[in-house]
Amino acid sequence: METFEYYLDKYAELAIRVGLNVQKDQTVVIMTPISCADFVRKLTKKAYDAGAKDVVVDWDDDEVKALRLKHAPEQTLRDYPMWRAKGLEELAEGGAAFLQIYAPNSDLLKDVDPQRIAISSKTAAAAREGFLKYLRSNQVNWLMVSYPTAEWSAKVFPNLDASERIIKLWEQIFKLTRVDKPDPVEAWRQHIDTLTSKMNGLNEKKYKQLHLRAPGTDLTIELAPKHLWVAAGSTSKAGTFFVPNIPTEEVFTMPARGGTNGTVRSTLPLSYQGSLIEGFSLTFKDGRVVEAKAEVGQEVLDNMLNMDEGSRYLGEVALVPFDSPISQSGIIYYNTLFDENASCHVALGNSYPFTIEGGTEMSPEELAQNGYNKSLIHVDFMIGSAEMEIDGILADGTREPLFRKGNWA
Repeated sequence: METFEYYLDKYAELAIRVGLNVQKDQTVVIMTPISCADFVRKLTKKAYDAGAKDVVVDWDDDEVKALRLKHAPEQTLRDYPMWRAKGLEELAEGGAAFLQIYAPNSDLLKDVDPQRIAISSKTAAAAREGFLKYLRSNQVNWLMVSYPTAEWSAKVFPNLDASERIIKLWEQIFKLTRVDKPDPVEAWRQHIDTLTSKMNGLNEKKYKQLHLRAPGTDLTIELAPKHLWVAAGSTSKAGTFFVPNIPTEEVFTMPARGGTNGTVRSTLPLSYQGSLIEGFSLTFKDGRVVEAKAEVGQEVLDNMLNMDEGSRYLGEVALVPFDSPISQSGIIYYNTLFDENASCHVALGNSYPFTIEGGTEMSPEELAQNGYNKSLIHVDFMIGSAEMEIDGILADGTREPLFRKGNWA
């Protein structure tokens, strides 16, 4: 227990000091399920130790949300408490930092009508669009971390006893976030340097297209003309460097909205809005998904793609080697924060403005002219494997190997 508390303390310290990088007199907002209360208290203490002016906790409860989706009148699902959305937007406008604890229960809504889930999701996304702009454009420092819950650990380790599941999942989190290193902060500094080196190399190349090939995948992705590869950390409008995802293994950029063609097949399950989508393939023509097939979760996939016009276009392409620590663990986490860092992936929906030159200063019209895709959703799904091969294609048509057998070439 003493060893566990030691590592948990270091995990909280890493989240506040490196991931979020809380500044003196900054307000910190923690968005969390109530099942993570003990960890929230530890994070709150660390935030005040770092100089936070105030810590605001936005509690949520997945079980209550599930009951609402099952039993509330449908019209209720079309309403969202705007005081809550405006409150978050007001905090962001005031320069607050936002920490989200992500602990999904991928089976929670499996018996709920997918259409009701889609209505509620679209309503919430539309209401929170103003707030999410602050995060998507990195105007504020923000962070997503995960915390093991009984439901999540049971999904990852179904063959272990309940008490062993949580311990095993904590062991993995401590390892994959480098908390088990003698000096986690220094280990993260070195890791950020490695990812930054890959990012700089790709930015020097200025590839026009990527060509991805693997079983079930033959996809060409045109990159936005002014695309920027991004890795590990970002800088907020106030000049604060932060690492928005812990863990992170990716280098990513913006596809041109109308430039994706071919077919791509998922390699890991996607946990989306409390349901699983598995074994799915998407076919693109001129950037848009024109065909979608799933072995499990077809209706959920269809509802996601029909969220709005932009949900059928890509907003991100990310490169992650197959030999990344998360991939090498051999575990499916049913948690996008972990699974996306085990595998090359793409995201349907909204692009990130900071992944093109000057994007955060552009008007909506200028963003659209430069390949940006606007949507209420941003959903990453995993496509990498040990068989993934990727070529970078220069403006003159020259091809260069980027990935071979799943790893950097």
